[in-house]
Amino acid sequence: MASSVLEATRAAHEDLERLERLAVRELQRDPANARDRLFQSHRVRHMLDLVVSTSDKLVEIYEDKDGARKDEISTHLTAPVQSDIFPKYYERLKEFVACLQIRDYHRRNHSARFVSETDDYEELLKEEPAIEFTGEEAFGRYLDLHELYNEFINSKFGSLMEYSAYVGTFAQTEKIAHNLKATRPYKEYLEHILEYLMSFLYRTEPLQDIEKIFTKLESEFEEQWINGEVPGWENKGTEKESVLQESAVDLDYYSTVEELVELGPEKLKEALTARGLKGGGTVQQRAERLFLLKHTPLEKLDRKHFAKGDDLKKEIALIEMKMKRLCEILDEVIVRTKENAEKKLTLTYEEMEAEREEEEVQADSESDDEDQQIYNPLKLPMGWDGKPIPYWLYKLHGLGQEFKCEICGNHSYWGRRAYERHFKEWRHQHGMRCLGIPNTKNFNEITSIKEATALWERIQAKQGQNKWRPDLEEEYEDKDGNIYNKKTYTDLQRQGLI
Repeated sequence: MASSVLEATRAAHEDLERLERLAVRELQRDPANARDRLFQSHRVRHMLDLVVSTSDKLVEIYEDKDGARKDEISTHLTAPVQSDIFPKYYERLKEFVACLQIRDYHRRNHSARFVSETDDYEELLKEEPAIEFTGEEAFGRYLDLHELYNEFINSKFGSLMEYSAYVGTFAQTEKIAHNLKATRPYKEYLEHILEYLMSFLYRTEPLQDIEKIFTKLESEFEEQWINGEVPGWENKGTEKESVLQESAVDLDYYSTVEELVELGPEKLKEALTARGLKGGGTVQQRAERLFLLKHTPLEKLDRKHFAKGDDLKKEIALIEMKMKRLCEILDEVIVRTKENAEKKLTLTYEEMEAEREEEEVQADSESDDEDQQIYNPLKLPMGWDGKPIPYWLYKLHGLGQEFKCEICGNHSYWGRRAYERHFKEWRHQHGMRCLGIPNTKNFNEITSIKEATALWERIQAKQGQNKWRPDLEEEYEDKDGNIYNKKTYTDLQRQGLI
């Protein structure tokens, strides 16, 4: 426990650095299986939450609303009054003596372990987070939509279908009629789906920032809603325009509320509802409400004048967009859940129980294999069964020998057999193509770029010597029977000597 504000600030900064290092160390570790990867993500998420809470405490300290930090700094900077020297001296001496007594106690009693905050943070890397999944979810492999399925088929907006069909279509809200969607029960149903998907995503992918995703989506939604471009609600804007044209009331022709009253209650109601405003009340109230638009734009009008039905549609449309965004993130899980539901339709109860037991045994074996893989002090390669190969086999194949190939980008090959085989593999062939050299038997055992280039130049030079050269080797004979090569004969003939 810090004895001063400045000490508390220093300790908080130290905790932040320690948590950041622990999070990086945890993320650099390769998880052994899917379960270990999930635990790793939850441990890192817990560390990030601690970073946020510690940062909030630091912000409060630096804001210094009670002035404690400022007073403590001033006591260190200014010279104390003569009468305050000894009380403050004895107060600090008391704290120092108490600290020495604690150290002396632990020096004399080695069995009494002193638990520091460092040890507490190190324990975060060893703990196994408590994550709750239902039996149907199978530790995050599938979704459990049975409660939502029952709610859907027993509602007015739902229809009877198999569970497997519901899993594949529950996100397709555009198939439901608009008059059934703009209701409170449908909104509650969507909220239940959204709540479950958020809970499942947090349990399976804790490092996903759902709030950031929703903040960006809400800003896009506002723009789309104004333009009438929200998926599934596109006709909202066109319907409103058609109603406005049918019940067009040009406010420029009316200068007082009394002139609007003369239009009658029905005409005023049509004009108000077309603009999304409340259409109830007396004729005078309707006229006053409509007259507000003469000097105030519809977007800046007080929300109390708008009909609640329009706000409900907007809320439902926003929830639908959020639900569809989460379904895009969980697309693979939804497909896997549908396949599992279709598979269960062909199984008996006994077969389903046997399959569930098999999955549990497989999960246990994965954790056992993880423990076995940890003990491999010689760093031996893994065999076909996922266990380290015997040491005699390791020595027999010479797997301790490392061969590096510069042409392959300094890739390492362990053992003579793998080294000889790699000359015909894609990585070496690609490297030779980049050098512009054909990958023939002449270049076997050559791994240096310099040596390969020099050999290719010698081969090209040798091929040039054996090549047919017609200027020097083609023979011509003159009328006197003298033999010349083509080049000499052409030169003499050009000079008129032949």
